[in-house]
Amino acid sequence: MTSTPTTLPGGTYALADDVVLTRVGYGAMQLAGPHVFGPPKDRAAAVAVLREAVSLGITHIDTADFYGPHITNEIIREALSPYPDDLHIVTKVGAVRDDKGNWLQQREPHQLQQQVRDNLERLGLDALDVVNLRVGGQERPTRGSIGRKVEALAELQQQGLVKHVGLSTVSAEQVAEAQAITPVVCVQNMYNIANRQDDELVDALAEQGIAYVPYFPLGGFSPLQSSELDAVAQQLGATPMAVALAWLLQRSPNILLIPGTSSVEHLRENVAAAGLELSDVVLEALDRIGS
Repeated sequence: MTSTPTTLPGGTYALADDVVLTRVGYGAMQLAGPHVFGPPKDRAAAVAVLREAVSLGITHIDTADFYGPHITNEIIREALSPYPDDLHIVTKVGAVRDDKGNWLQQREPHQLQQQVRDNLERLGLDALDVVNLRVGGQERPTRGSIGRKVEALAELQQQGLVKHVGLSTVSAEQVAEAQAITPVVCVQNMYNIANRQDDELVDALAEQGIAYVPYFPLGGFSPLQSSELDAVAQQLGATPMAVALAWLLQRSPNILLIPGTSSVEHLRENVAAAGLELSDVVLEALDRIGS
């Protein structure tokens, strides 16, 4: 089955010959219950959001088996299986949830491999297109070698369970270490107008043909930075989220977006927002927010 293509802001980006993603994707985290734990209030609405994403032409769904836990992946399978030929599900490993909803790091090689198998089972897939290894904290990378962790995923690549490896919340040094083990197709870090610590990494990855997938497009703003963004948005007659998403798309051609929502209406708004065209004058004003 192939989804009906629709022209989306930013076009597409090829992670690899067999994985071409729309630059505007969908982050499925909010399909679970409050605080990404437990079932959603309205499961039918969650299913509808996923089906609308595919209907809009989105070919990039970002998820993790620790969302819920397990629930988001189960909803994805219910909504979209059998999966369209051009749809690619990108997942993450490196954490689990306890029965109280706490986020627990589990990054030993055998734990990572079991998490991959859990994703495969609940998504109903024989192989995962992309698995991101999450190794840092919520907002920043942590120092240290990630070699053994990457090797664990590379082993599953050799077995045919993982097609491509990505990284999440990592430093440039960790990307280089991973690249020496297996090709890295994407990096998912916190990055936005106000948090520009990855500027050099974004550009370096673009030169290497590696996608950069920012999360928290409005995260970590100071009150002053938020007010400055609000002022720009008001001048444009747009929302702060629209400006933030459009800025990211225009920042670099290797940036892919994964805004999340549990509402069909908000999904459509996010897709439309990413198509907002920002002039050079507006871009200069936004760049000053992060300086």
